[in-house]
Amino acid sequence: MSPAIHEGKVAFVTGSGRGLGREYALHLARLGCDVVVHDIDDAAPSRFGEAESLEQTVEEIRAMGRRAMAVTADVTQFDQIREAMQKVARTWGRIDYCINNAGGDIGKRTPRPDPNDGVSIQTEDVEWVIAINLTGTIHSCRAVAPIMMEQGFGRIVNVSSSAAFAPVDVGLVYAAAKAGIVHYTRSLARQLKKYNITVNAIAPGPTVGGRFLATRHVPKELLERTSGLDRLGRPLDQAKVIEFLISPLADYVSGQTIVVDGG
Repeated sequence: MSPAIHEGKVAFVTGSGRGLGREYALHLARLGCDVVVHDIDDAAPSRFGEAESLEQTVEEIRAMGRRAMAVTADVTQFDQIREAMQKVARTWGRIDYCINNAGGDIGKRTPRPDPNDGVSIQTEDVEWVIAINLTGTIHSCRAVAPIMMEQGFGRIVNVSSSAAFAPVDVGLVYAAAKAGIVHYTRSLARQLKKYNITVNAIAPGPTVGGRFLATRHVPKELLERTSGLDRLGRPLDQAKVIEFLISPLADYVSGQTIVVDGG
C-alpha cells in the first residue's frame, strides 16, 4: 500500500521504547506516519538491551524523513497519559492512530510474576498486571478518544493476547486482563462508531522480543525457525495486521480482535 495513504497521519504507540511497540513505531514510520514514541520513562528501552533510550528510536524515525516525538507517561495514571496525548494534539494538531501496546506479563518487582498461577500469585502482582494491561489500555483510550471525536476520525488498535482465548497454566491474571481488553474493545467500538472512529485489537501469540527471550527458555531449534506457520511470531507479523486495521481496507471493520499466532 502506498505510503501516501498515511502521509501526514500522526500515530501514537504506547510502550514503544522497546520490544514489539518499538517495532510497531518503526513500521508505522516506514508506512509514512509521523510517530509519537512513548514509554514509562526514558530509560525503559535499555532494560533488555533493545535501545539506549526513547531518543534512539526517535532519531531512527527522523532518519526516514518522518516527524517523531518522545513522550513519557505512566499509563496506569490517567492524568499522565491524558497530558501526553494532549501535548501531541497541541504540538501536531491531531492524533489519527493510537496503538495501545503498553503492558505485558510483568511483575511489580520481577520480570514476570513469581509465582504466576491463579492462586499463589502475590497481591501486588495481581494489581500491577491488571493495571498495566487492562487499566492502562482503558486510560489510553479515554485519553485519545476526545481528540479523535473532535477531529471526526480515528483508528484505535488495542493489544490483547492469544492467552485471552484459552485456559492457561501460567499467567492467569495476565490472560484475564487481556480478555478484558477484548470486551472493552468491542464495547468502545460501539460507542465511538458515530464519530468515524474504529476500535479493534490484535491478540499476538508468543512473539520474539528482548523481554520474551530474557524471561523464557526457548529451544534453539524453535527460535531458528523463521518460515511457515509452525514457529514463533516476529514483531512484523503483528505490525502487518496493525497496518491493515489502520488502512482504508479496514474502514468497515470495528470491534474485532484478530488473533495473530500462526493458527
